[in-house]
Amino acid sequence: MAKSGMTYSQAGVDIARADRFLDKVDGLIKSTRQSWQVGGIGGFSGLFRLPRKGADEPVLAATTDGVGTKLLIAHLLDKHDTIGIDLVAMCVNDLITCGAKPLIFLDYFATGNIRENVGYEILKGISEGCRQAECALIGGETAEMPGLYGEGHYDLAGFAVGVVAKSKLLTGRDVRPGDILIGLASSGAHSNGYSLVRKVFSEDEIKSGVGKKLLTPTIIYVRPLMKLFEKGLIKSAAHITGGGLQDNVPRSLGKRCSAVIDRGSWPVPDIFKVMQEKGGIENAEMYHVFNMGIGMVVILKPENEARTRRLLDEMKVRHFRIGQVVKGKGEVIF
Repeated sequence: MAKSGMTYSQAGVDIARADRFLDKVDGLIKSTRQSWQVGGIGGFSGLFRLPRKGADEPVLAATTDGVGTKLLIAHLLDKHDTIGIDLVAMCVNDLITCGAKPLIFLDYFATGNIRENVGYEILKGISEGCRQAECALIGGETAEMPGLYGEGHYDLAGFAVGVVAKSKLLTGRDVRPGDILIGLASSGAHSNGYSLVRKVFSEDEIKSGVGKKLLTPTIIYVRPLMKLFEKGLIKSAAHITGGGLQDNVPRSLGKRCSAVIDRGSWPVPDIFKVMQEKGGIENAEMYHVFNMGIGMVVILKPENEARTRRLLDEMKVRHFRIGQVVKGKGEVIF
């Protein structure tokens, strides 16, 4: 009698389970559908058409990012329903700084073995992020790779594409001395600095309470920024990620400009104060690693401040005037 041959399932990859998972998340994906989407999920490519409205000489903008070691906090708490929001946020928040409206999003989910309930929670977060960003989840990849990832571990990457009219592209070239900086509040550490976070807090401390605070999802700033873009109120914008204000604000400044920032002009969230005290971290290091309470910075003319802040108030976006542009060499001065 011939021996039965080895199977892919015995090697750790269950194709049938992967198919069941895709069926399970089909409704989540469909909930992100946008008018510019062409066809559905299941082909070898996701398709979309460029919207014509407001995009003369359309310029495509594309970003990619991940969530970093914040994933290990999710793994430790076995809580996976918001990490997908972080994934979308890290991509679309970069995208909108040039004035581009997010159109589509794709995800890459790699794991040792697919756990359908965990995968569903991750996709639920990704779908929620796409709805907040008003972009379509048009495809992605789920890769099961036993032996590469530890039990229960996974990695995520995201890819976003948006469009902006060439005439409305924000590059920082119009920023001038005298312009002001408005900082939009963050929800905490967002998705940066978690390797240091995990040095400060023990696994027991993360499990006993602080972990849920650390998993607070990254704010998606698409809707308020798009509203300000439509009104022509913003000259430039900076997403405050790794490197903090000092590394990211200069990316939004024009030539021969610097930014003077008053660190006392906004309240620093308690989570940063606790980390700094517990870890004995120098002030300069905190501001270079974390956003310290400011997740996005917009630069505008002083005469547009009142209208900008009124619109942000109407959208219930916490914000603060944090500084101004001066002549300089492209640096942040605290």
